[in-house]
Amino acid sequence: MVQHIRPLLESIDGECAVAVRSLEASSEEVLLDANVEFHAASTMKVPVMVELYRQAANGQFSLDDSIRVENEFRSIVDESPYALDPADDSHDALYEHLGDRRSIRTLMRVMITASSNLATNLLLEVVGPEKVTRTMHRLGAEGLQVRRGVEDSKAFRRNRNNTTTAHGLLVLFEHIARGTAVSEEASAEMINILKAQEHTEMIPARLPDTVEVAHKTGWITGVRHDAGIVFVPEGPTYVLVLLSRNLSDVPAGVETLSRISRVVYDAQRGS
Repeated sequence: MVQHIRPLLESIDGECAVAVRSLEASSEEVLLDANVEFHAASTMKVPVMVELYRQAANGQFSLDDSIRVENEFRSIVDESPYALDPADDSHDALYEHLGDRRSIRTLMRVMITASSNLATNLLLEVVGPEKVTRTMHRLGAEGLQVRRGVEDSKAFRRNRNNTTTAHGLLVLFEHIARGTAVSEEASAEMINILKAQEHTEMIPARLPDTVEVAHKTGWITGVRHDAGIVFVPEGPTYVLVLLSRNLSDVPAGVETLSRISRVVYDAQRGS
């Protein structure tokens, strides 16, 4: 598999990392620059989801509890207020409901499936970024660091960003796939949410329609990520993480990363 992935990676004008692990045989894995740190972009929303389920399981709140939809947050740099711009959010419908209440469960779903930044910041205030990171490290996903909400420009300028590694996301998604992220029931619910992902340009793009992918994408300027669980009918099931940054040609980079996904699929199927 590696001999087919490397030439594709080398054709991308940018920096990439790839991680693959079969759930049937965890020794079957590929780790290419898997411990290199990347800006997490929206992949950090998966750790937030896991922490929501963990705290709900501990009785700190119910996922059916509601919270007020507001658009004012505090920078981690100096507590100064900032607001999100709906034009920069992939899900702008939530901004039409400022002042209304929405359930945590509803906000969590649009955070993952539509990658809502507003929902993310609201939910991160519920769980706390430091607790998200602590849970990730307890799960063995040390490469994941959640420090702040989305669009905290003061923190961004000081390089106080949410970060990830391919290996960290690999570990996290494997826990979800195996039912050990929080519980089997919570993991099953998380998988169903991740399967409803609306952005499908990378991991699923070149796979057969019969293949289900429970995944989360992430993007900022020059960055395109995708990480998830690939369910192949009659097996195998595997976790795949594709990270990239400094892409000079984003469409070409995304297209090549989708080809890598197909290479992995073919290798897992033995074809």
